[in-house]
Amino acid sequence: MPRAKNASFATPSTHQSAATAGTTSVAVIGAGMSGVTCARTLAQAGYSVTLFDKSRGVGGRMSTRQSAFGNFDHGTQYFTVRDPRFTQALATTPAAAKRWSANTVRVLDDTGHVLSTNNRTSDSHWVGAPGMNGLLKAWASPLADNSIAGSQVHLQSRVTLLNKQEGQWTLNIEVSDGEHTSTAQASGFDQVVLAIPSDQAQTLLRDSALMPTWQTQLGDVVVDPCWTLMLAYPKASQPGLAHLGPQWNVARSTHHRISWMARESSKPGRTSIERWTVQANPEWSREHINDAPERVVAKLIKAFAEVTGIRVEPGHAVAHRWLYAQTRTPLGSSHLFDKRQGLGLCGDWCLGNRVENAFVSGLELALDMVQPAKAVSPAKAVKAKKPAKPATS
Repeated sequence: MPRAKNASFATPSTHQSAATAGTTSVAVIGAGMSGVTCARTLAQAGYSVTLFDKSRGVGGRMSTRQSAFGNFDHGTQYFTVRDPRFTQALATTPAAAKRWSANTVRVLDDTGHVLSTNNRTSDSHWVGAPGMNGLLKAWASPLADNSIAGSQVHLQSRVTLLNKQEGQWTLNIEVSDGEHTSTAQASGFDQVVLAIPSDQAQTLLRDSALMPTWQTQLGDVVVDPCWTLMLAYPKASQPGLAHLGPQWNVARSTHHRISWMARESSKPGRTSIERWTVQANPEWSREHINDAPERVVAKLIKAFAEVTGIRVEPGHAVAHRWLYAQTRTPLGSSHLFDKRQGLGLCGDWCLGNRVENAFVSGLELALDMVQPAKAVSPAKAVKAKKPAKPATS
């Protein structure tokens, strides 16, 4: 492998990374499913990997929002498992993913009448434990706690520019502590992976004057936004009152505002307080993409009441806007990789909108990067050299 300089992350308190001389140093930007999968695979193949994400935690759209009444999986609601490589990967951290008994998905009209019942027996529903982000917390922890030597995780670090000189990449970064933002640089990387939404990857490439052909390809990818509403009804958790509203826990809806509703407390390992996650349909979300959150909350609560019959005032009601939620037109290949530049792209948007698409994209990019230098099995790719710490919410 090519010899790498030590990657440095220059913050107000500058420090040297744990990159080992003689190894390939890689920066992976984005800590969702595709980014974490790619980073872990490369690290297990002996690469020195530094994972960056602009958020406060790993997960991407597999995130979990905490509240005083319990957690909400306010992005990805569940995932399916079809690819045997994904099955192998999940088996390495069995406590971090659980089957969710939501095999009956009811399709509703605008007034809550059941139009049909879809018994989904071919694909089991899975969720992260104890929250949706639990799976990626478990997979990323060996990178963060140095269980895999030479690896690091930097959160609240948004990469704004890429620059390559003398065969080495430098990243310009905005670092946030929640109140203040400072600028920093990370340098000395042999390769860079962009595991971020296609629009963000296109912008970063354009701002960095890189890969015009890729920029054109990314322009053809279409990803729809989504407004998500999180509702809690703590008074429903009273003696003699099991839950509010309908008997079902999950519904796909034909309502002109809502496409999906799920009772969070029905998921394994969750608290029993009545909580619902409500996701608006893509058309309505696009139309109201710039609405104030308070306006979105009011409109979606009204729609939720129409479908479910739950007209009690919620004790908690918060909306979250996902600008990039569901792929409508994918790239059509699992990833992009230019070996000469040492630059790769991955994400669910490459193949579709499923969690498994993101896993396959990140895995296949990593395997492309390490071949023929060193092969690594899919199961080993997500297996730490020592057991990962238990995931916490």
